[in-house]
Amino acid sequence: MLTSPKPRGECPGASPCGHSPLENEETTMTALPDHRRLGRELDLFDTDPLMGAGLPYWLPDGAAVRHALEEYIREAERRAGYQHVYSPVLGKRELYEISGHWSHYSEDMFPPMELGGEQVVLRPSLCPHHALIYRSRARSYRELPLRMAELGGMYRSEPSGVLGGLTRVRAIQLNDAHLFCTLEQVAEEASAALESIHLAYEAMGIRAARHRLSLPGPGGKYVADPELWRRSAALLREVLDRSGVAYEAVEGEAAFYGPKIDVQIADPAGRESTLSTVQIDFHQPERFDLHYIGADGAKHRPVMVHRSVIGSLERAVAHLIEAHGGAFPPWLAPTQLVALPVSDARAEVEQAADLVRRCLDLGLRARLITPDQGTLGARIRAARLVPYQAVIGPRETAADEIALRLRDGRRLDPGPATEALDRITRLVRAHSTELIG
Repeated sequence: MLTSPKPRGECPGASPCGHSPLENEETTMTALPDHRRLGRELDLFDTDPLMGAGLPYWLPDGAAVRHALEEYIREAERRAGYQHVYSPVLGKRELYEISGHWSHYSEDMFPPMELGGEQVVLRPSLCPHHALIYRSRARSYRELPLRMAELGGMYRSEPSGVLGGLTRVRAIQLNDAHLFCTLEQVAEEASAALESIHLAYEAMGIRAARHRLSLPGPGGKYVADPELWRRSAALLREVLDRSGVAYEAVEGEAAFYGPKIDVQIADPAGRESTLSTVQIDFHQPERFDLHYIGADGAKHRPVMVHRSVIGSLERAVAHLIEAHGGAFPPWLAPTQLVALPVSDARAEVEQAADLVRRCLDLGLRARLITPDQGTLGARIRAARLVPYQAVIGPRETAADEIALRLRDGRRLDPGPATEALDRITRLVRAHSTELIG
């Protein structure tokens, strides 16, 4: 999955990991949420000059958010009939020469490394690897559509001056997938991919700023095949029209091998970038001589649909931080419940610790905040972004109950812990953005 290259220092904004050229600048509107500031204040991620520019590392709370996203998308893909694979982050230069990346995208790739007399490159995209996996054995029309997915690493040689936070980085973890299908299956598969994007946005509590049909523009950076572009664009228009979403066609934002649907998001300052994408590709199946045996016993060329539901995990988390101000939907929150004993009485602390153990057994992320870390009011304020705060005093200890305070300010009457945890768990497993009431 890739966009067409743009001049160095500008944003390759049409890809699922495209970026706004302004994102490297420190915002002057300090009142607006900024994921770089919030990410450090909330201990989600950080950087170190010894690791290098554009190479952030994830702290435990940030890793928890990222892991929840990974679990969500893998399970959603599994239910949709995808098969998950792993492929190496390196490939021979020849691989990218065949795919067309070297001639159309090499300025955004890291230079080749000499290894055993061969030139090896850090991959800028996963699609050539998936094409090789597809052609690793004979395929029948009965196998199609073949949906292949991977949460995989890829690398972009971004100039130092445009790097910033999680939105523009050099090492990218991409939620990528490639569907190999017949021409008759393309529209249905692309439509299903777009619907998966809309469902994921609902679960993440975000919305698309707009949908864009990204078409080629003038110049020689696109594959020269007018019929290929006409067929691909017509299919994507059909998908968009079928979905009922408003969209606009924009020239110059296509991938070098084909047009695509870009789902645009906007940061609090109104700057747009692409998070998710659906692309139709007739080019790479031909370059890699992909085929399947049809019902007639003859060889036929499959169509390749590139699809990313949540785009790069870096960009997705950056947008979630800003969209929610750090108050993530409960299923994404780094800590979903804190147990707060009112006093340091042994019975209260032990019951609070037991509640945390019960949460962990249910798959919830919970932690204990004891009175030695501050007054009850101070601990409640410190945990203000946590969806659920379980206050445990003498009454709750005696009755094996908890009094829940919700992040939105509501307080629930004390009740059985088992019942409250069951309701919380059901909402979390359903990827709901709602708090229990």
